[in-house]
Amino acid sequence: QVQLVESGGGLVQPGGSLRLSCAASGSIFSINVMGWYRQAPAPGKERELVATITSGGSTNTADSVKGRFTISRDNAKNTVFLQMNSLKPEDTAVYYCTATVRRNMYSLDTTNYWGPGTQVTVSS
Repeated sequence: QVQLVESGGGLVQPGGSLRLSCAASGSIFSINVMGWYRQAPAPGKERELVATITSGGSTNTADSVKGRFTISRDNAKNTVFLQMNSLKPEDTAVYYCTATVRRNMYSLDTTNYWGPGTQVTVSS
């Protein structure tokens, strides 16, 4: 099995910064894509993409956070980071880490895993 553990969430004032981390462990041969999604507390709000990064370093970032959030990863440690600057109240959400994992060298099949989520609250 594969486990993802997020850390770094919390309460921050508007304009502040937070850095999220997510470490993957378990039966891992390689990880193709790692990323972050978020789900705001409003009723009916769906989980939305924040940013993703491939093992080669190619990134995809949502327009709503572009220029404020930066995704990065440490392939050797199977860890992905999300640096969040200039935070706004509308960034308040549970942030979920995700990883597309190849579990062994004998198969090209991949499985997508999710972390339990970490709460980010932006409020004065």
